[in-house]
Amino acid sequence: MNTSKQQWPSLPTDEAAERFVEEADLSRFDWGAVEAVSYEFEDKSARVTMRLPESQLERIKAEASKRGIKYQRFMRELMERGMQTLHPR
Repeated sequence: MNTSKQQWPSLPTDEAAERFVEEADLSRFDWGAVEAVSYEFEDKSARVTMRLPESQLERIKAEASKRGIKYQRFMRELMERGMQTLHPR
């Protein structure tokens, strides 16, 4: 019996991911390589203006860059994590 697991394919769109999940036998794939991903589904219609030290903004931008995301998105993730510590789900 072959116990090797298949590698995950690249899924560039939501439609491709949905089609893959519908058709694939997910038990044949290597789940050890999977990383949790969070997506932002809500429309960003509200604006916030805030003042903070330049050094703090530079640290935020540097960390966001390491993660390969825009700094505004990283700031939203930080705020969401902070809210979860106040009111865990």
